[in-house]
Amino acid sequence: MVEDHKHGESILEKIVEKIHGHDDSSSSHDSDDDKKSSSSFKSKIYRLFGREKPVHKVLGGGKPADIFLWRNKKVSGGVFGAATASWIVFELMEYHLLTFLCHFSILALASLFLWSNACTFVHKASPHIPEVHIPEDPVLQLASGLRIEANRGFTLLRNIASGRDLKKFILVVAGLWVLSIIGSCCNFMTLFYIATVLLFTIPVLYEKYEDKVDAFGEKVMKEMKKQYAVLDDKVLSKVLSKIPRGALNKKKD
Repeated sequence: MVEDHKHGESILEKIVEKIHGHDDSSSSHDSDDDKKSSSSFKSKIYRLFGREKPVHKVLGGGKPADIFLWRNKKVSGGVFGAATASWIVFELMEYHLLTFLCHFSILALASLFLWSNACTFVHKASPHIPEVHIPEDPVLQLASGLRIEANRGFTLLRNIASGRDLKKFILVVAGLWVLSIIGSCCNFMTLFYIATVLLFTIPVLYEKYEDKVDAFGEKVMKEMKKQYAVLDDKVLSKVLSKIPRGALNKKKD
């Protein structure tokens, strides 16, 4: 009797273990399914303009993207400060570029000249003036990059002018028209500074609040599609209402 009782208990323990094992496996399968569904959900998240790459890659990556996204605050602050100072000097103070370069050169040469002569009177070593040479490789890389981008722009303009893509044609014409209006309101220096401020503010803010902006953009796009569908139906109904029914009946006969 004792052996039968122990044997019955062992069978019950095996059954309980199998049930728990089945529950663990099912829970693991459920967790795997949840992970897959969450990953598929993340892949289906709406991004503005159909963006698939991160903001850093969209800006070209490398040091320029680091500067615009304020990854190195000292460098980004220096570039932004230099752009702001240039705009203040040339726009607000109405300083001309050639005059500024000449006055800056006069001031630098006069300072170094007086410093060198003062050192000779005080019997000290004259200041070390470093030799300035423009390296060849960065200049060639910059020229090559500009050439590639210019060729891409010319190719895009050629494709648009050939009448292959009506949507791009309308977008480019609308963009140029908006730029012409903005250009009539402000000069090139102000326009360049506005573009600089936008490059230093919009990407970093968008990267910080990416999910909220994309969710809002998705709602706006859905509402625009609804309004466009309603407008399209109204225009189509008006066009059909202006067509005489007799002409349609004759065509059917």
